[in-house]
Amino acid sequence: MCQVSVDIPNEVLYDTHMSVSDAAAFARQMVALGYYTNNNVSIGYCATIAGMSEEDFIIFLGRHGVGIFDRMTEADLLRDIANA
Repeated sequence: MCQVSVDIPNEVLYDTHMSVSDAAAFARQMVALGYYTNNNVSIGYCATIAGMSEEDFIIFLGRHGVGIFDRMTEADLLRDIANA
């Protein structure tokens, strides 16, 4: 697994009232959101990146206005229903 480091100025943590662990969780969640919306990475991988269960990540997506069926074609949906 790859690790990425991000420098966040202390002033940003102060202004946002975030602890270092809050900022790390926020960064993981936003990276996962970006991978899901921009790079077609699966919900499972993105949930892992965000440090969430798949169910919690789907809820997180909804809170950010991202539907899990938005990019699905009708054929994709029918295939998933047939495989359920």
